[in-house]
Amino acid sequence: MSLEKSLKKFRKWLGIFGPGVVTGAADDDPSGIATYTQTGAQFGYGQLWTSFLILPFMTAVQEACARIGAVTGKGLAAVIKQHYNRRLLIAAVSLVVIANTINIGADLGAMAEAAKLIVPVNFTILALSFTSLILILEIFTSYRVYSKILKWLMLALLAYPITVFLVHQPWLTLLKATFLPHFKLDFAFFFIITGVLGTTISPYMFFWEASEEAEEERSRHLLRRHSWPRGIGQRLKSLRWDNFLGMLSSEIVAWCVIVVAATVLHSHGVTNIATAADAARALEPLVDTFPHAGLWSKIIFASGIIGLGFLAVPILSGSASYALSEAVNWREGFSLKLKRAHGFYGVITIATLIGLIINFLGFDPIKALVFTAVLNGVVSVPLLFIIARMARNREIMGEYRSGFWSNTLIWLTFLIMTASAGIMFITLGKKLF
Repeated sequence: MSLEKSLKKFRKWLGIFGPGVVTGAADDDPSGIATYTQTGAQFGYGQLWTSFLILPFMTAVQEACARIGAVTGKGLAAVIKQHYNRRLLIAAVSLVVIANTINIGADLGAMAEAAKLIVPVNFTILALSFTSLILILEIFTSYRVYSKILKWLMLALLAYPITVFLVHQPWLTLLKATFLPHFKLDFAFFFIITGVLGTTISPYMFFWEASEEAEEERSRHLLRRHSWPRGIGQRLKSLRWDNFLGMLSSEIVAWCVIVVAATVLHSHGVTNIATAADAARALEPLVDTFPHAGLWSKIIFASGIIGLGFLAVPILSGSASYALSEAVNWREGFSLKLKRAHGFYGVITIATLIGLIINFLGFDPIKALVFTAVLNGVVSVPLLFIIARMARNREIMGEYRSGFWSNTLIWLTFLIMTASAGIMFITLGKKLF
């Protein structure tokens, strides 16, 4: 095969990478990294099985959301508005906007806290600086340029897989822990399990991927007024590959973070992640042959958290804005300039600024990340119910509605997350009373 043909084939393969891969990378946001690190530190390898057990469920859910967006050419909120009642629309949009705004605050705080590890600058200045830069990039950068930036930021996730192979691992123990579930019926265990589920199967991912698929079609002029989008059959094949690769990469990173935290922190008696410095210690084996290894681990950790924050915060605010804009019939989409989508960019700005303000209410930035993951785990439950109904609805999806396996996996996801949140609240009640 000639070099020209090889390059053409490689470019075609890269063309598959789209909203699914970006969504998968954003799934490992600062909240995710903190939750997985706390999981490994607190329970060792005890919750490692969650990583790949979740994979088929999150893949099915995200594929359904992406398929709804691609087939209808609309985001989830717009579809709910068209086919369901107003109360359901208000409930769904309110849940995602509230959860996303709190998540934005936690991620901005984590970015500032991580940056403090390597630069002696006041937390407030750092938080304001990151917020300003993110808003400038979101509002004044074109969609295509910004989507390319988001894809490159995924490289920040490589530190953890590399560290896994630099540390001596009990591979047989890891294999058993990965495929043999282990439970403890207590609040602490199910609090973290709900957080792991919530930071992996998150409300913002549902709305973001559906809206981005619709925006991709608008930008490529594939939408038709009274018919399915042009080339929808082939597009769904690419969409499924894109989605699967994004979710698989997300769970590989999650597995690696838990392993690294368990091996480096839990085995040395560190069971609680109270500060960014505690979390950074998990990466010390990556640089332990360097002079000042502790400083280098902090630099790598801070760079990863900041890079992932730049990836996740726009997706969080963007998905909230898509949902609200679709609900009230505002023009929406990053492909539009500010002067054509004041409402869309206004919601992004307000959600981001409210998230920033949350950081000055006295919450601990690192603990807030785990709390946010748990909140997402609770909020996802009613949204999963809605998604399962929409994806199976013949009136909405026609011949592209969910098949048996897709439908089964989505409903199982709903039941698993309902059970996890329910047991968490029951064990909390027993602990308090």
